[in-house]
Amino acid sequence: MNWSAWAVEVGEGEAREAHVLVSAEASGEEVRAPVMVNLLLDRSGSMKGAPLAAAIEAAQQFVELARADDFLGLLLFDGVAEQRVAVMAMDSRGKRAMTDALADVRTGRGTALHQAVELGARSLQRVLVPGRRPKLLLLTDGEPSVGPDTQEAFDSLGLRVSQEGVSVHALGLARHYVAEVLQALTLPSGNAYEHVDGPDGLGEAMGAVISHLFGEVAHGATVRVQPQGFSALSTRHAYPTRAEDDALVVTLGDVSRGLARRVLLSGGVSGEWTAVVHGSWTERGDTRHQKVALERVAADSARGRLILSLAYELQLVAEETAAWLSLARRDLDRAEQQLELAESHLRHIVSLAPEGLPVRRHLERLGDLRLAVERGEGDIPLLIRRAQSAHAGTHVSQVIPLAAYRGRK
Repeated sequence: MNWSAWAVEVGEGEAREAHVLVSAEASGEEVRAPVMVNLLLDRSGSMKGAPLAAAIEAAQQFVELARADDFLGLLLFDGVAEQRVAVMAMDSRGKRAMTDALADVRTGRGTALHQAVELGARSLQRVLVPGRRPKLLLLTDGEPSVGPDTQEAFDSLGLRVSQEGVSVHALGLARHYVAEVLQALTLPSGNAYEHVDGPDGLGEAMGAVISHLFGEVAHGATVRVQPQGFSALSTRHAYPTRAEDDALVVTLGDVSRGLARRVLLSGGVSGEWTAVVHGSWTERGDTRHQKVALERVAADSARGRLILSLAYELQLVAEETAAWLSLARRDLDRAEQQLELAESHLRHIVSLAPEGLPVRRHLERLGDLRLAVERGEGDIPLLIRRAQSAHAGTHVSQVIPLAAYRGRK
């Protein structure tokens, strides 16, 4: 596991501010851990036809890539949740059970999403496989219609499942799922959910999730930052964070091969300043700790430009998402103002020319937003969800290679 901590100072006098970027990354050569995943597949009526066919094909891809020491299960839900295949080893017998069950999926009525997550987590917790971290992978296209359906219920469920040691990943399909619900389920375990415009994009989106799940090297990554000379220090990303004595402790979650986890912290400074940074993680059953040297970099260096660009990116996606919501409320003046702010942040990013940020994707999304604002129309529900997914992904800063964005629209 490779840790780094870079810091840059900007501003003058009373406006001096420091940004600290801490990153954890596993190299592509490190051995991945076996996985233990319960797949929760929405088979409600709205999934009938192409969506369900694409979901089954994506799930089958997941099964085919599993090794004999991986454990998978299949839970189907419509108005009722049913654990169709128990969590089991993906040897020839296990793969056959999963394949047969996927071939027999039929659509029903209703969406018992809360029950599905509860039952899926319980099914994982009844099985102990040393060295495997239990995970849920949820694929849904609709909002909950059976059982608990309030935001508070899903906030509580996501937190409880995470505290019980189960990590949640999710794919939201098309325009009718509730973005806030998927974020409530995934964020406590340090994950973001993926948005998919339609059935054609499911295979690629599942591929990105598979890269994460089948590439996990370490879990429980945590960073502790103790500031010195700061008037205050705040976490810019949305990872679970707590104050511990005179330090901030940020939970980054799982770290997979080639996929970095990073967190940006910012605060006002006066006089001399620094920060003491410690990283911790669990790898192959051993909990490890490392003091991470903090490197000061110039604002115009490659690393300094990346740090400043990340700060602008966080502001960009927040304004972009707010603009779509204003557009949905037919508040065109407010949407225009928020779009202009987002475009301003993007111009800053382009001028900084950082490496590793999906500038093209931001350009495409803001182009869609500009067109919708000027016309006052568009597929607003779909585009809101796309923007909310981008917001969620950026705010947990799980860095996915740019190739994963190729072909997405």
